Amino acid sequence: MDESLGISKLPYKMTREVMLEVAYYSQNQSSFSDGSAMLKRATGLEINQETAREITEKIGTLVFEADKKRAEHLVDNMHEIDMKNESEKANMTLYIMADGAAVNTRVEDENGSTWREGKTVIAFTDKNIIKRADGGNIIIKKECASFIGSAEEFRGYVLKTAVNAGYGKAKNVVMIADGAAWIRNMGNELFPDATQILDLYHLKENIYTYAKYKFAQNEKEYVAWAEDFIGKIEKGKVADAINLLPKSEELPSGVPNLRTYISNNLDKINYPEYREKGYFVGSGAIESANKVILQRRLKQAGMRWSVPGAQALLSLRAKVESNLWDKDVKPLLYA
Repeated sequence: MDESLGISKLPYKMTREVMLEVAYYSQNQSSFSDGSAMLKRATGLEINQETAREITEKIGTLVFEADKKRAEHLVDNMHEIDMKNESEKANMTLYIMADGAAVNTRVEDENGSTWREGKTVIAFTDKNIIKRADGGNIIIKKECASFIGSAEEFRGYVLKTAVNAGYGKAKNVVMIADGAAWIRNMGNELFPDATQILDLYHLKENIYTYAKYKFAQNEKEYVAWAEDFIGKIEKGKVADAINLLPKSEELPSGVPNLRTYISNNLDKINYPEYREKGYFVGSGAIESANKVILQRRLKQAGMRWSVPGAQALLSLRAKVESNLWDKDVKPLLYA
């Protein structure tokens, strides 16, 4: 019977189609147990949670390995990227955003911590955005990738995501980040033609954190000072804003050194120019992607992961968010 069903050489004694359904529900629900329950409700198939985990990690690992191979190839062969001439490029803006979020694992590092940084990248163009009546935006098509590892290893995923979304074909390229050095350096290396923007909302958060310390949590004073400082930055009067800061000061842990922070990002805070060009100046899209891809599934109460298991799930969830399940996941089981 197994031979007649075509499953004699397949693990778990189930068809590839069923394995794909198991993986899809497992990555989509809050746990493998919930995934099994939803699978039974939707299809009538009863798959225990341990089998669901094994299948999901197996398929997710296949996806991860295929993505890794493509990412490494792109980094090693950047000359192969189809970089159109300026006259041939589409009149659109490609946005690239990256950020990190911690995942709790079962393995301690050299410092005794079990937390690992999962890095996520998202890329989309302004042609794939719908304006909402309330002034917000809906991104209807995007490319995502998520990876647990070093910034050096992550470069290929960032480049692959950007290329898939239109890098080389878009007239304008904008990279928005929170000021982290690893993202800034990566942007300089991979996208030298891009306009790099410091996320305005992260900048505001840092200004307020500093102001609260400076005025000892006196709300009336710190709000007035912070809003004045932000106003100067947003109007392009950066030098006037920096003049409000001491040339040197000792700050406690958790309080940003605004002078250093702004000095390191002077070429990324020309907000009047960015707005005149119609560019976004906030990284809300990557914050949302981090929550949907990583936090919603991998950071439930009490969850701890093997690094390969977490990576397998992240790879699958990134494909779903990129609407690439049928294109990138399904063919790997039929190869």
